[in-house]
Amino acid sequence: MIISVLGPGCPKCSEAEKIVRAAVAESGVDAQVEKVTDFQKIAAMGVFSTPAVALDGKVMCTGRAPAKSEVLAWLASQS
Repeated sequence: MIISVLGPGCPKCSEAEKIVRAAVAESGVDAQVEKVTDFQKIAAMGVFSTPAVALDGKVMCTGRAPAKSEVLAWLASQS
């Protein structure tokens, strides 16, 4: 599973990445977390408000950092 954290690197984007990495570590799910900062790649995914998080290319949230419980639920539904 590839989890993409989309954003230019603002504090909210960094918070989103930190939350996603913590949720992955807590869940024990085999997942790769990648940070996407290229606006063209972000826009190509249909995201125009950051931060955003995508699981295997499916956008799960935009415009905010997700709660860790939210990310854990996404991971549980994917496994």
